Amino acid sequence: MKNGKIDCVVIDEEPAKAFIKKNSDLSILEEEFAIEDYAICVSKDKPELRDSINQALRELKEDGTLQKIIDNYINDNDEGFHYQSPEGLTYENGTLVMATNAAFPPYEYYKDNKITGIDADMATAVADKLNMKLEIQDMEFDAIITAVQAGKADIGAAGMTVTEDRLKNIDFTDTYTTAKQVIIVRNGNHNPLLSIKDSFYQNFVEENRYEYILKGLRNTLVISVFAVLLGLVIGFLIALVRTTHDKMGTLKILNWLCKVYLTIIRGTPTMIQLLIIYYVVFASANVSKVLVAVLAFGINSGAYVAEILRGGIMALDIGQFEGARSLGLTHGQTMRYVILPQTIKNTLPALANEFIVLIKETAISGYIGLQDLTMGGNIIRGITYEAFFPLITVACIYLVIVMILSAGVNKLERSLKKNER
Repeated sequence: MKNGKIDCVVIDEEPAKAFIKKNSDLSILEEEFAIEDYAICVSKDKPELRDSINQALRELKEDGTLQKIIDNYINDNDEGFHYQSPEGLTYENGTLVMATNAAFPPYEYYKDNKITGIDADMATAVADKLNMKLEIQDMEFDAIITAVQAGKADIGAAGMTVTEDRLKNIDFTDTYTTAKQVIIVRNGNHNPLLSIKDSFYQNFVEENRYEYILKGLRNTLVISVFAVLLGLVIGFLIALVRTTHDKMGTLKILNWLCKVYLTIIRGTPTMIQLLIIYYVVFASANVSKVLVAVLAFGINSGAYVAEILRGGIMALDIGQFEGARSLGLTHGQTMRYVILPQTIKNTLPALANEFIVLIKETAISGYIGLQDLTMGGNIIRGITYEAFFPLITVACIYLVIVMILSAGVNKLERSLKKNER
């Protein structure tokens, strides 16, 4: 809207106030748009949990705790107070996992590297009533219901409205608050730009927000390195199977399976593969999201690496195979000592390009609630309402990673060429 792409935004009144507070060129229309009730979503398979949460909400309403939580964020200027769990809780009933999208102040947002807000405090109070320890997972809003359905989260709370369409797929608890929807429009006032120094401070120094970038960078590097290694292993094995079949006519079943794998992986989007592995394959397993991302990107990359290596092997003159075999080398020895060293050298630029693509593809990891480099930038953008610095910084970091990888590959290429002399 600030760039003129749309004319207005319909949003909850409280997030709207937070937004225009930092954007003087925007205003809220006086006319209210609608009144909506917010509730917690729970899987249809967990009616007991829904009923327990409803009982906890009733108790929190009766003793005034819920209203105090809401008043703290909406009516008070000082956000220093937060709900505090009573002492002596044993959390003997385990962990209550809540999925949310921490970009909707004052309901959920990041402050001091923690997710806070009305929903976070309310969920903590509910979990205390259930004698459970609350764990909050930040993810895209559209993924919250899917995560609850798949069992990746027990509940979902993100200023979520109860609708007929949502009720077809998910259950909701009783309402815990009512929100007024308002319309934000441009008012024509000039919004003075912050100085570069002030903007940098606001985006990275204040509340140590640079840590979101560092944590995301760490996850991105871990995912990329291990996914590259997994992709190399998968690609190498598939390339061997397919070239062995092409040259010797053996391994027919394995070759057919490899072709099916290649068709499926190359024919479907990477993001869909990531979501399927997380929400379907590991639906009932509590596995690390980093591990899921490594598997998804590694399996995807393996298909392309396999064809790159197969092309490199098949491009070599058939005389090299025949010459090696005539010297008494087995097929395996021929591949190991004669064919593969040349293949790696010849396909190195193409392999490097595939790994560069893989690194950039990790930017979709946020769809499963994993804080990668891109999501780290988005968290800062959601806090400061400024897109330039966070996004440019993320782009520059990706560029530096790619440049370092390219430089390493170029150095390796030069080293291999020297060995030819």
